[in-house]
Amino acid sequence: MSAPQTNIEKQERRHRPALGGMTIAVGFAALLFVGWILWVFAAGNNPGEGNADRVVPGAEAVETQEGPVAGEGTTVAD
Repeated sequence: MSAPQTNIEKQERRHRPALGGMTIAVGFAALLFVGWILWVFAAGNNPGEGNADRVVPGAEAVETQEGPVAGEGTTVAD
């Protein structure tokens, strides 16, 4: 079944504001996405920088003891 009146030019004129709004919205979303990607790369860690290198204000330093890790030829006793 087809539409009773198909005047393509008239429909184009009627839908122009909605299509323009959708185009603007998609363009704005794309701009935000590109800005977010640039921000993520600019704020990223440098190679070799881990969470252990970061200083948290007000945190106390805790010394750890290095030793063998369970599973590497050692056993853990209860």
